[in-house]
Amino acid sequence: MKYRKFGNTGVELSALGFGCMRLPMIETDNGKIVNEELSVKMIRQAIDQGVNYFDSAYGYCGGKSEETLGKALKGGYRDKVFVSTKVPTSRIKEKSDYRKFLEEQLQRLDVGAIDFYHFHYLTDNAWENIVLKFDLLDDAMKAKEEGLIKHISFSFHDHPDVMKKIIDSGAFESVLCQYNLLDRANEDAIEYANQKGLGVVIMGPVAGGRLVAPSQVFKDLFGREAASTPELALRFVLGNPNVTCALSGMSDEQMVQENIRTANDSTPLSGEETGRIAKALDEIKGLADLYCTGCEYCLPCPQNINIPKLFSIMNYHKVYGMSDYAGRLYKDVGLNEKTGSRPAECIECGTCESKCPQNIRIREQLKEIITAFGE
Repeated sequence: MKYRKFGNTGVELSALGFGCMRLPMIETDNGKIVNEELSVKMIRQAIDQGVNYFDSAYGYCGGKSEETLGKALKGGYRDKVFVSTKVPTSRIKEKSDYRKFLEEQLQRLDVGAIDFYHFHYLTDNAWENIVLKFDLLDDAMKAKEEGLIKHISFSFHDHPDVMKKIIDSGAFESVLCQYNLLDRANEDAIEYANQKGLGVVIMGPVAGGRLVAPSQVFKDLFGREAASTPELALRFVLGNPNVTCALSGMSDEQMVQENIRTANDSTPLSGEETGRIAKALDEIKGLADLYCTGCEYCLPCPQNINIPKLFSIMNYHKVYGMSDYAGRLYKDVGLNEKTGSRPAECIECGTCESKCPQNIRIREQLKEIITAFGE
């Protein structure tokens, strides 16, 4: 495994980080639960092969991600890794909530101190009306002084200029943000973070899984299948000298092995390759109107519309030109609880848009899906 300096934190991280947002789940009579046995096995296999950064959050996997990660780190694994998790910023209603969530998360993880504790889902609004309003940076500093957390971090979901403003507060040691082949909006802000001494971890390096699908555009440019797989996506992200670690949500053992192999063996993209990517991005820039990471923050929908699934289908049609395949997937929508309701069931309440970190105009996009595939 390759390791990189993580800003001014004094630690080195593996080029590949393990995102614990999409741990394998199993169906039960009481709904989906984490497949704990498989999750623990996957996490330990990743550690054994050199992955040393594991990222979770308060609400991941129905609130069980942190607990599962903590169990996986028993038996001598804790000292081999850096644990990252996030306070649920949007749930903080008063100053004391920060400490309340931190203590609960320390109990869930049961790993001693948290290495990197993030303010989750920071936007300009959350920064001004939660973090600054309740003086939460003071609480974070106090927790650090007490040894409960080692580094103060934030995950980011807003315009790049807002990221720079938050960095300029001087309170943070690392940032987690989105950046990939299809979304380079944060590129300048990432460079700025690095210049200011912050470590940079990237989420969504394969664009919410969409770069797994074959893309004729990339295939034509690179002349091989790997050009349209996570390999190329990870090589692109890790080729940025301002990035320390690419975080991948992994839900099966094969994915773990493939990502580790890529992080170990792949060389960064050359300047010439990056130039061709820029050209390819111009050809598919229409995707910017529908950049969905599949985070599912928009759910549940009051009408049971599976918004991420519909957007994924639309991307197959609009971005990759796989219209026949997309049409077959769309035929199944509305047939059962799992596929969700048809987009025509939307009552335009806007609940989904108020929760979308990408600020996607979801109601408008659902109408486009109806136009493309029918009601």
